[in-house]
Amino acid sequence: VQLQASGGGLVQAGGSLRLSCVASGNIFVINVMAWYRQALGKKRELVANITSRGTPDYADYVKGRFTISREYGQNTVYLQMSNLKPEDTAVYYCNLVQSDYYDNSYSYWGQGTLVTVSS
Repeated sequence: VQLQASGGGLVQAGGSLRLSCVASGNIFVINVMAWYRQALGKKRELVANITSRGTPDYADYVKGRFTISREYGQNTVYLQMSNLKPEDTAVYYCNLVQSDYYDNSYSYWGQGTLVTVSS
């Protein structure tokens, strides 16, 4: 499974960006697609995820500002980011968790896309 993330860039505080992540390859049953981020010198942290049923969940620090969505037919997940803050600056990673026929779970990561928010 390959994950291709895109949409990062430089934006001023208060601005918006939309990240996209397309999954391809041997995809069976996708359980969850998610976005994580890792700022310089910090641990990777969960930003938002969305289940196979379309139920989203968000980290407290992005609630009300970020929206995660899926395009099922294209195995694509989006992260609409609004009212960006300098502390949102990080490399954003796409993650996919899927199960196989024997209910084994597998986790895959994209290459990351850099979001830089200037003050």
